[in-house]
Amino acid sequence: MARGKAWDMADDTLFLLLEGYGWLPAQRRRAAGEVARVRLMGRRAAGICGPEAARFFYEEDGIRRGGAVPGMVRSTLFGQTAVHTLDGAEHRARKAILLPLLDGAGVADLVRHAVAAWDREVPAWRQRRRVVLFDRAARVLASAVYAWAGLPFDDSDAPAAAADMVALVDGFATVGPRHWRARRARRRREAWLGGLVRQARSGTLGIRSGTPADAVIRHRDSDGALLDRRVAAVELLNLLRPTVAVAWFVAFAAHALHRHPGHRARLAGGDAAFTEAFVHELRRFYPFTPFVGGVAVTDLAYRGEPIPEGTLVLLDVYGQLHDPAVWEDPYAFSPDRFLGRRPGPYELIPQGGGHPATGHRCPGEDATVELLKALVPRLAALDYRVPDQDLAISLRRVPARVASGFVLDDVRTPVSSPTLGTPGVPA
Repeated sequence: MARGKAWDMADDTLFLLLEGYGWLPAQRRRAAGEVARVRLMGRRAAGICGPEAARFFYEEDGIRRGGAVPGMVRSTLFGQTAVHTLDGAEHRARKAILLPLLDGAGVADLVRHAVAAWDREVPAWRQRRRVVLFDRAARVLASAVYAWAGLPFDDSDAPAAAADMVALVDGFATVGPRHWRARRARRRREAWLGGLVRQARSGTLGIRSGTPADAVIRHRDSDGALLDRRVAAVELLNLLRPTVAVAWFVAFAAHALHRHPGHRARLAGGDAAFTEAFVHELRRFYPFTPFVGGVAVTDLAYRGEPIPEGTLVLLDVYGQLHDPAVWEDPYAFSPDRFLGRRPGPYELIPQGGGHPATGHRCPGEDATVELLKALVPRLAALDYRVPDQDLAISLRRVPARVASGFVLDDVRTPVSSPTLGTPGVPA
């Protein structure tokens, strides 16, 4: 019987590591029905895809995230006992830290910090013969998010902080050097943040009241107790890391502008509707999350196909974002597909489906969108040359990234323009 058809097969983990984003879509193509049956890390898994599948995954009470996040992801990307690994009342209580911080005012404040950091950084690029955009964007975003969070930080700290945040993301879905680099970065950052939590609670370090750092440090969990110092450090990292991860999409934006230069004028000219559409298409088209997983805590059925209790349920994110049944011409980069309409909660799912307040959709999604809406027009307004380099984006590498990091040279910054305001933030 072909691989992917029954649960008595050999384990497929190696094929996932080798095939990357294409693995689960390939399993679904081989499947006889709507559910791809595979084994991962010795466990039965069921792969599903599409808006109906996303609704099933996020709304079905019989699917829980606890126990589904692999150890290699907990030890790198999320951290042990992070909000991503919780369910029910515990999940709601922990997520209550994040949601107020990432409301409209909180996001606008983060975007202001990011714009200020970008505008400080970019003029220096004129003196550099070679600028690796991915690396520089990560430093800009690290400076912005540490300042926004209210943590002690200096711009001279940005290279090391950005490198550690990038390592956490870059090593979450692999084995070997990237994975071990991520684990070392997590130990460093958790130890540093844990020390800050201890000092703040003892009164030897002042953290400004009302800042995101203060909210995490003072938060009481569902049992009424302060978060354990290490758990508080983990959740602080879960505020910092996703902002720096936006560097992936800044580099993808440069890639898209290089391949489709006709979009540049509308972005640089301040077309707000087109900018938002461009950002949504960036998040749909370029690969980031291959799939997300949960565990069936009772016997389930999807479209009449049984999913027994204990089975991993895998929602094929990359497959859905490139599914011709959902998107017309899905392998074309076409921002116009998002003009004049807002995607549904189970349609565009690069950061999960459903609603952030009630489920596992990323509460930082609005921040990601607003950061890109602010930074992409600034990138489009720059005049630069793209030298010969490797601009490949391998779908075997998770998370995928532009191989060269997107190198710019001969950068000329634009004259300040009122069209380059901060979206959603009054001038």
